[in-house]
Amino acid sequence: MTAPTRPVCVLVGAPGSGKTTVGQAVAATLGVEFRDTDADIERLAGKPIPEIFVDEGEEHFRTLERAAVAAALASCPGVLALGGGAVLAEDNRAVLIGHRVVHLSVELPDAVKRIGLGAGRPLLAINPRATLKHLLDQRRPLYAEVATATVVTDGRTTEEVAAEVVTLLGH
Repeated sequence: MTAPTRPVCVLVGAPGSGKTTVGQAVAATLGVEFRDTDADIERLAGKPIPEIFVDEGEEHFRTLERAAVAAALASCPGVLALGGGAVLAEDNRAVLIGHRVVHLSVELPDAVKRIGLGAGRPLLAINPRATLKHLLDQRRPLYAEVATATVVTDGRTTEEVAAEVVTLLGH
């Protein structure tokens, strides 16, 4: 029996940290697949994440997210980006043990610049700046708990951040 495929690295971070754009750049540099669990969830549910939140609620979304994270960790041979809230689930934090997890750190001003006022982000629909600040404060210790490395993204281009991640991976 062969061992399950493992990602080259897993990217975690708050909304606006650049997980998708940096992940795509890192994957392109390394010549591997890029995968995003949010995209997996949307494909599985047959609708965008905001609609899942409206139609079935956050709890249902988090259930889908736990399944998507476990499946992706077992089958993605490339760069894997997790949704910003994936670290909230203890199950997800537990299955990240032993993986190369890079926390893309972002502070509130840069996060706000990158995501605007939360369009398409259900948790940021009401008072986005205050909500984003709360999410950053709540999740920062969880990102640190699962991370094997942290890369600061504030004031940096996608290319600069991706280059640092590639260097951390030993490439």
